[in-house]
Amino acid sequence: MARGLYTDLYELRMVESYIRRGMTEPATFSLYIRPTPQRPWFVALGVDRALDFIDAFGYDTDDIAYLSSVGIHPDALAGLAELRPSGQVWAVPDGTLVLADEPFLEVTAPLPFAQLIETAMINLIQYPTLVATKAARVALAAQGRPVVDFGFRRAHGLETGVEGSLAAHIGGGLSTSNVEAGRRYGIPTLGTMAHSFVQAHANEIDAFRAFAEDHPSDTTLLVDTYDTLDGVRNAIVIAQEMRDRGQRLRAIRLDSGDLDVLARSSRGLMDDAGFPEIEILASGGLDEFEIARLLDVGAPIDAFGVGTDLVVSIDRPAVDIAYKLVAYDGRPVAKQSSGKATLPGAKQVFRTAGPENDVLGLRNESEPGALLEVVWRDGDRVRGLDIAATRGRVEEALLGLPDDWKRLSSFDVPPVPRLSEGLRALSERVSGPTA
Repeated sequence: MARGLYTDLYELRMVESYIRRGMTEPATFSLYIRPTPQRPWFVALGVDRALDFIDAFGYDTDDIAYLSSVGIHPDALAGLAELRPSGQVWAVPDGTLVLADEPFLEVTAPLPFAQLIETAMINLIQYPTLVATKAARVALAAQGRPVVDFGFRRAHGLETGVEGSLAAHIGGGLSTSNVEAGRRYGIPTLGTMAHSFVQAHANEIDAFRAFAEDHPSDTTLLVDTYDTLDGVRNAIVIAQEMRDRGQRLRAIRLDSGDLDVLARSSRGLMDDAGFPEIEILASGGLDEFEIARLLDVGAPIDAFGVGTDLVVSIDRPAVDIAYKLVAYDGRPVAKQSSGKATLPGAKQVFRTAGPENDVLGLRNESEPGALLEVVWRDGDRVRGLDIAATRGRVEEALLGLPDDWKRLSSFDVPPVPRLSEGLRALSERVSGPTA
């Protein structure tokens, strides 16, 4: 299916003028996120999806007929019908840790094409980056403890939920309850039970017994349908029955109440009964801040389930992502708007150590440690998404973060890269338009 209508009308209105006036020379657009106090860094994700979109971009007969009905000029329609993806895309590899103002990708292509894909480029990169970054923060808060993505049911759409699970796995190594994400991407899946399973039985212990008998190799019991500590006591009975059969109760799950108090009491009951190996999985409205708080006070929790807060990134549900023209027909350009000024010219990010030493420069500058590389040229892809390698890239980057950058609180001044001398000089030379 041609994807040319996945854009905003104002993009088409501009392109209508570009085509009619012969403005089709190469343009460079840069995609980046403006600084935000809640996020000192981002896990870049979505480049592979963006390239999929570029490969499929175009207009079929039905598309052209629709555009004619909304008033696009016939000269422009002819140009759109002939439009084919061309040019090149420079990008950081998916899974790269980037700072505000650093390009995730840059598109250099004929102006009409580069302009028309703006909306989709922003859309396809913002959401996976948002969730991958959130998942990375959750993983840091969990301090090596397993975390499960429970967010599918609260995601903004079925496909969004599947892509959210992939982003959570890449960004934080999370397993998932999402079966389709597990099938499609090979993400480890995990499932326990819901309160409805307990309620469907005559009493709690019968529900626990049935579940343990039917799922003996991976039994986790949800203990808070009624009285939580009574639920733990019932779980201990089941654990003893399983032990007598040569089986093992893997975990109990706490999903409500004061998780610190309940985890301590549950741990005490299970240890006193001779089951120190039974783990405690906590869920229910958790995010990185609550996970960090629970571990800071010493709550004996072994694993976490995170749902809504993960897939919608509640504390920062969107980022100020931009796709801005930085050069046209060999001429560097810059926007001068107060608070939203841009830097001219095709760019490169140079990283020779950690991101705290990043330099943002011009693409033609010769410095070591260049992050952006050509990933697409006139329809040829350099590589596809390797999930394991991308996940490993994130893990390595998180391990190398400065300790201060691992904190969860907002930054008064979020970090940005230092500008190279070449970019600084060019920025000073480029001024706003003249009459």
